[in-house]
Amino acid sequence: MPRLIDKLGENPLIARILKNSAYLLSASGIAVALGFFQNLLVTNLLGVARFGILGGVVSFTSVINKLGSFRMGELVVRYIGQSMEEQDVPSSAAAFKFACFVEGLSSLLSFGLIALLAPLGARFLARDTDLTEIFVLYGLIVLGNLVFESATGLLQILDRFRTIAFVQAAQSALTLLLIGLAFLSGGDLVDVVLAYMAGKFLNGLAVTALAFREAGRAWGRGWSRTPVAVLRSRYRELLRFAFSTNISATINLVNKDSEQLWVLLLRSPTEAGWYKLAIALANLVLIPISPLPQATYPELAREVARKAWENVRYVLRQGSRLAALYTGVTALFLAIFGRSLIEWLYAPEFLPAYPALMIMLIGLLAANSFYWNRTALLALDRPGYPTKVNAAAAVFKVSLTLLLVPGFGYLAAAWLLTGYYLFSIGLNVRKTYREISIRETVTN
Repeated sequence: MPRLIDKLGENPLIARILKNSAYLLSASGIAVALGFFQNLLVTNLLGVARFGILGGVVSFTSVINKLGSFRMGELVVRYIGQSMEEQDVPSSAAAFKFACFVEGLSSLLSFGLIALLAPLGARFLARDTDLTEIFVLYGLIVLGNLVFESATGLLQILDRFRTIAFVQAAQSALTLLLIGLAFLSGGDLVDVVLAYMAGKFLNGLAVTALAFREAGRAWGRGWSRTPVAVLRSRYRELLRFAFSTNISATINLVNKDSEQLWVLLLRSPTEAGWYKLAIALANLVLIPISPLPQATYPELAREVARKAWENVRYVLRQGSRLAALYTGVTALFLAIFGRSLIEWLYAPEFLPAYPALMIMLIGLLAANSFYWNRTALLALDRPGYPTKVNAAAAVFKVSLTLLLVPGFGYLAAAWLLTGYYLFSIGLNVRKTYREISIRETVTN
């Protein structure tokens, strides 16, 4: 693998992606390492059932927040990247203001929806209406991350990946510190939720402040006075992109982001606890891969704008090769030693997480190998295609979830997640290469 990385690093485009990924990977590695110890403390502090309820509280807020999310970070990268290539400062500043306004408004609406639905979340997910206030409390993180996506997108397009990585690492360290204190003092679910919140607030507020500082450096101190009306001729295009990504995010809530909620709703907190641990262990497979879409997207957007199709193909091909190699080795390690690790590090009561983990690894092998399957289509200005694929997958997945999970439990949920990955990624990859071939023909 080191020889492969050295060879890839000879290409300037790949070298930039690897450099930016390395910053994010260092943060991801720290986050996963600290998260590993964090889960050890939390599982021993709360037990299986309360651990499952914690997953429900976190997922409840995440799902509702994503319901109103327009993924403005992707819009920022796509359109500000293009306008900066053209050295169009007014359009860049106006696009960032537009993104912040839309995201800020959607965040406020999301928090209102969280507060409104919290009693239902406590009743049907936690089976305890006394926990309503905890659902509302954790929902406050949405206000602390008011324009987080837009801010992150700007830092990406300005190549401030090192800054993003530093803040992510600081978030993980703070969360672990507070959970450690809760563990030593014999804390409860509320203490763990507050620890999670503190890390989220640090991440959201720091990234936002740093993005606004970088905007001033890039466009001048008066950038915020640029009228959004500069974009009048592109409003329809911007809104189409934003709504396409919102619909895609909404469908993903059903397909993969609400897994723990389905298990809680249709089975029990105990099975949700097993499922949550399986997901946490599966994150080991994602450690070096998760930063790649974030680091690759700006580069793909630039190369597509330049019509450098050979570079686009090279990035996709070599990125898949590297990701597949790592994923295969890590999956094999977990298959051999996963059961022993769960029994030794957590407790025998968590052993049912192992078969769910094995099932998830099949889907993650495809997801990691073609990590670019969605971002490539965004760079090619085809945001609607992944949305259509996800919509078709959602119809089947919801139907099968309601049919199979009540009877077969969390393992059925794991199989359905893997099936979703194989179906959606296969179609997105096929569409990406067909689109590139068509554009190469037109260009030549």
